[in-house]
Amino acid sequence: MTTNFDINALAFLLSQAAEVEIRPRFRALADGEVRVKTSAIDLVTEADEAAERFIKAGMEAILPGALFVGEESVAADPALLPKLAEADLAVVVDPIDGTFNFAAGVPLFGVMASVIAGGETIAGVIYDPMGDDFVLAEKGAGAWQTGGNRPAVRLKAAGPVALQDMTGMASTGFLSPEKRAGVMANLAKVAFASNYRCAAHEYRTFAAGHVHYLMYNKLMPWDHLAGTLISQEAGAHAARFDGSPYLPRHVEGGLLLAPDRESWEMMRREVFVVD
Repeated sequence: MTTNFDINALAFLLSQAAEVEIRPRFRALADGEVRVKTSAIDLVTEADEAAERFIKAGMEAILPGALFVGEESVAADPALLPKLAEADLAVVVDPIDGTFNFAAGVPLFGVMASVIAGGETIAGVIYDPMGDDFVLAEKGAGAWQTGGNRPAVRLKAAGPVALQDMTGMASTGFLSPEKRAGVMANLAKVAFASNYRCAAHEYRTFAAGHVHYLMYNKLMPWDHLAGTLISQEAGAHAARFDGSPYLPRHVEGGLLLAPDRESWEMMRREVFVVD
């Protein structure tokens, strides 16, 4: 099974899915086209499902025979997710990251895809349907932002700064109440902490050097594989809470990204105390 593919073809496929299935439904969802999956903040829409079908069909031409792992496919068949750890070649897709925002009419959502070969992420793409541009990376080739007729710009993560000057995003909702309370108190040590409710845009913001850290506890592959690779190719340090590398098979263990290892260790020690 080949790993030769055109990352630009993958990026274009994501933009096509947005043009055909996502943007026409934005702020136009009918009654019954938004459904609750596991909770009031975990939603799925007709656009999510239609976009995933569109991308899955198109992937056959880009990476024929690859295992397709989409968020909505796994929701329908949970037995699909463990197959990712064993696949020689796989494509992981989040058809709409930030579905809560999308359903609420907030223009902050994205489409993400990553390519996995031999148990590691070798490519990642994040598409912004509203801005009509991409951030993308192939392993060892840097991270780039491109779109429309604009020239590609190489992304560079922010440099290290003092703890009190650090800015970033922390997703604390999946921590236990006790750990969440501690982390929220520790965040008073940094300049600010926010949460876009959209990992796609948080990774874009981080990889472009506009903030200094990202933190997540729940690790679903469609949420984090593309963004982590892009961030690392932009020069950032990423690891699970125990310091180990984040790999496609991981669904727990937390994830922290920072400008470099020293900054990572400082944030882990001073802010994200979750042991």
